Amino acid sequence: MIPNPAYKGEWVHPLIPNPDYTEDKELYVRCRDCTHVGFELWQVKAGTIFDDILVSDSWEEAKAYAESTWGKKKGAEKEAYDAFQAAKAEEEKASAPDDEDDEDDHDEL
Repeated sequence: MIPNPAYKGEWVHPLIPNPDYTEDKELYVRCRDCTHVGFELWQVKAGTIFDDILVSDSWEEAKAYAESTWGKKKGAEKEAYDAFQAAKAEEEKASAPDDEDDEDDHDEL
């Protein structure tokens, strides 16, 4: 990032008058009686866990919920992940061909 010496505080977007604009309070209201939230997920690697999902407008509630759920199991999940990665690396190392054997596999011209 190149520093900008002429930078003077936080940039504020200029407001441009729009006489055709009318505020619509219902614009972002989708459903007043919704009881479920859906997620469409696409992931590149297997093993991602989605659980303990909370929808709230309270930061305090979300923080307390995170500590009582994810906070209690994050250490065990990290240990399991690290053990899986170590076992995977050992398996790949064991299945890799030895470099010394490569010389015998090639025909001389």
